[in-house]
Amino acid sequence: MKPATGGISLSRSLIFIHIAVFVWGFTGVLGRAITVDAVWLVQWRMLITTVSLWVLFGALGLLEKMPFKRVVLLAGIGAILAFHWVCFYGSIHLANVSIALTCLATSGFLSSLIEPLFMRSRVNISEVLLGVLALAGIAIIYRSNLSFGVGIWVGLMASLLTVLVSVFNKKYVTGFKPTTVTLVQLSGGWLVFTVCMPLLLWAMPTVHWWPSVAEWGYLFILSWVCTIATFFLYIQALQKISAFTANLTLTLEPVYGILLAFVIFKEYEQLNGYFFWGLGCIVLAVAIQLFITIKGSIGSK
Repeated sequence: MKPATGGISLSRSLIFIHIAVFVWGFTGVLGRAITVDAVWLVQWRMLITTVSLWVLFGALGLLEKMPFKRVVLLAGIGAILAFHWVCFYGSIHLANVSIALTCLATSGFLSSLIEPLFMRSRVNISEVLLGVLALAGIAIIYRSNLSFGVGIWVGLMASLLTVLVSVFNKKYVTGFKPTTVTLVQLSGGWLVFTVCMPLLLWAMPTVHWWPSVAEWGYLFILSWVCTIATFFLYIQALQKISAFTANLTLTLEPVYGILLAFVIFKEYEQLNGYFFWGLGCIVLAVAIQLFITIKGSIGSK
């Protein structure tokens, strides 16, 4: 397959990533509204997404061939994404939307350490410091929420997995059309996840596996809007921005998601002033990184 040509500007990439992150913040609300256990929630979400993509791309004539080795690689990344979702929704069920989403704010710090290992680049001290600032925000928030211990640890695992997805996408996806990448990655990830389901269900016995009528509607929103549409935006954005910038921007996902949880579920009643101080640290870290990125882009022209 020929690599994709052309590209989008840095400013448009930043807009794309922020739209995707805002919609991903809404997935936390849907995750709480859907009472199906995390493993089955991910199974239904990926099944709907995979079938929808094959039908859509087939009708539009967008099905393309890809080297087998690349298919296997993308399937592996898709599987990591699926396990990230299991941990994310598991954290919501074990704690709440706010806790699960704030755990994702550690992605900037983790990315500053993990990305150089895979991209063979030097550790950027400023990125580490900004990551630490976001991590400090998490620490402040946790100070008064240690009762959600298990949910916090599961949420941190979700953060680690999403960093790996971003880094691997940055390393291996560049040069291929987002449509093909999305189809192969999610389809392959679903197949790997399905094979692993017996083990997952043994480790996490299922209580509620069949969605209600309303929950089926939420699942289709998760699949069509929160997965397919945002995945296109995300892959496009990674063509211009670093994995660290993407992951640091992902720390806004808690901001968007928590605000939605405040409005819909009134979760602010479970939190105190420390939460808002921590949230301020996260927002500040993201704002500084975006300023540095945009300033550097202007200076290089």
